[in-house]
Amino acid sequence: MEAEAAALLGKYIGAGLACLAMAGAGIGVGHVAGNFLAGALRNPAAAKEQTATLFIGMAFAEALGIFGLVVAMLLIFAV
Repeated sequence: MEAEAAALLGKYIGAGLACLAMAGAGIGVGHVAGNFLAGALRNPAAAKEQTATLFIGMAFAEALGIFGLVVAMLLIFAV
């Protein structure tokens, strides 16, 4: 019985650690947006060309958070 409880505990701890990726994604999106804003304030004429890069960077950061969520869900429900 203790082995099953330890396995369940490990599964939930692993899922919780995988959810830290979502916090990292939030931090990453904040860095991307902040750096874009700093660059746009320095050179407003170039901001229009960099908007696509901003959205690509945000998408990559959010994708990593979603991958972390998927790993957490797999640990909870599939393992």
